[in-house]
Amino acid sequence: MTSAAERPLLFLDVDGPLIPFGMSPEHQQAATADASPRADQPNPLLERLDPGIGARLLALGCHLVWATTWMEKANEVVAPRIGLPNLPVADWPGTAADAETVPRGLHWKTRHLVEWADGRPFIWVDDEISFMDRLWVAAQHPGPSLLHRVEPARGLTDADFSTIADWLRTVVPR
Repeated sequence: MTSAAERPLLFLDVDGPLIPFGMSPEHQQAATADASPRADQPNPLLERLDPGIGARLLALGCHLVWATTWMEKANEVVAPRIGLPNLPVADWPGTAADAETVPRGLHWKTRHLVEWADGRPFIWVDDEISFMDRLWVAAQHPGPSLLHRVEPARGLTDADFSTIADWLRTVVPR
């Protein structure tokens, strides 16, 4: 059995992978009927969270880390709705100088996630991963990595979980 320190990291974005942007006909009708929800109403997009997805993520056996602009709000708002415990949150140090040194086309999260991983195997699940991110990680990260782009209209699907599980079997044989 793999220890917690040896388990691959799974960096998890919220918008797109967990909260799909695609709208069902019911959601489209509700959004059209009330395009401006009141400030005292909860975020209507949270209804798109699949309450069973947390168990599926935990079953992968990875060390889960939020990699989202939701930051700590992901633990407060998202995690309880999908059955996850509080997770570590990747920091996003952002300065103008930092932005100036990012290669064109590289996602602003990429370098920070590679630093966080510190050579450990990792998976990054996001809807904004590009070819440039894959090239940069391949050149800069000494360990195995899977940058898995999720279709934001659908969110994480069975096919996505299969791809991740297949990759994990090659990196962490059981």
